[in-house]
Amino acid sequence: MRLNKETFVAGFALFSMFFGAGNLMLPPLLGFKAGDAWFMVTLGFLISAVIIPLLGILAHAKLQGTMFDFAKKVSPKFSFIYCIIVYLISITLPSPRTASVTHEMAIQPFFDSNSWLTSTIYFVLVLFFVLNRSKILNVLGKYLSPIIFIVILSIICVGIFSTQTTSIATSVFQKPIISGLLEGYQTFDAIGAVVVGAVIIISLNPKKENSFEQNRDIIIKSGIIAGIGLFIIYSGMIYIGALFNTQFDPNISRTNLLSGISLKTLGSIGQTFLSILVALACFTTAVGIITGTADFIKGLYNNSQKAYQLTAVIGCILGILMGQFDVHYIINIAIPALMFIYPITIILILLNVLPDKLTSSLVFKTVVIVTILFSIPDFLASIGIKDYIVPILNLLPLGNYNLAWLLPALLTFIFINLFLKK
Repeated sequence: MRLNKETFVAGFALFSMFFGAGNLMLPPLLGFKAGDAWFMVTLGFLISAVIIPLLGILAHAKLQGTMFDFAKKVSPKFSFIYCIIVYLISITLPSPRTASVTHEMAIQPFFDSNSWLTSTIYFVLVLFFVLNRSKILNVLGKYLSPIIFIVILSIICVGIFSTQTTSIATSVFQKPIISGLLEGYQTFDAIGAVVVGAVIIISLNPKKENSFEQNRDIIIKSGIIAGIGLFIIYSGMIYIGALFNTQFDPNISRTNLLSGISLKTLGSIGQTFLSILVALACFTTAVGIITGTADFIKGLYNNSQKAYQLTAVIGCILGILMGQFDVHYIINIAIPALMFIYPITIILILLNVLPDKLTSSLVFKTVVIVTILFSIPDFLASIGIKDYIVPILNLLPLGNYNLAWLLPALLTFIFINLFLKK
């Protein structure tokens, strides 16, 4: 596989857009709780946080359009509604969460500052980058991403080779793979793939000398580079969490565990390194989300630059407002939204990656409709309506694993293709 400078820059930029607040905080606590089952938990986490997002980038390479193209085979109206929901979720949950994490881990331990000031300065800087999008790939790919990767890799390597661990405690998870897979939802990486993948494509478009095939080659290779980076970091951080699972209070929070691990691995300078890392990782993700949302709205208004600018400003204002909530609260309120939108996103990614002969408009329509219908029980259970929903989930295949939609969607895909063939 031939790689050039442009491919590496795009790959590291894509990695930095994926790697945000949740990506940094979730794996250590997951490994901490997984204990001796860390490997099985890692498998589940990698499915939803690496493999599915990578397939999303491959789908973008095939389509080379916007996120609207992901669902247009269902219907243009459905695609429009889906895009609006995804972008609303993106700018009201994962984007503000990056500011909240930055304040709790990178600002509050060192400065007597309130969250309003942190969020305001943070999103003013985000807005600057979004409005100067021509610099996004170069700055993220050449400078910020390598720094992020090196600092995290240092924590992982020092932790693995310096920790004197004689035993790892027993896992608290009864279904490690499923627990890891569902925790991967909280990274928002599958949603991130359809959102920030379009940012990479639009950023490549000004290079008129590149053909469709050349851009496809760059997108695929950059996606693989980003996927390898995510694989190394996620696996390493989960394993580090497992190694340290007897050295901290069992009820420790995500942020405190991450801080504790960094201090144990890198010493007194660890917290400073971690603060820089958190700020960079969160910032790049927020830039990718706001840029992707602004690009979508711009496309709805005949590529109006004013629409792009206004959307960027509104997205940053929402980030400032929502960024006042603490990280734990934002993660909890995200669960119902993820239980509903994630299955649809996964199905759309898979259908777009598959050959066109297997994914006719009828296949898209029926499979997506079935996925939506069987996602509703999980969504209702996640918002607390359990008295009537739990018995239904118990009857559905994989219903007890929050995957009631998976088997019906697969069977519908097979049945409709057999029907069309005969």
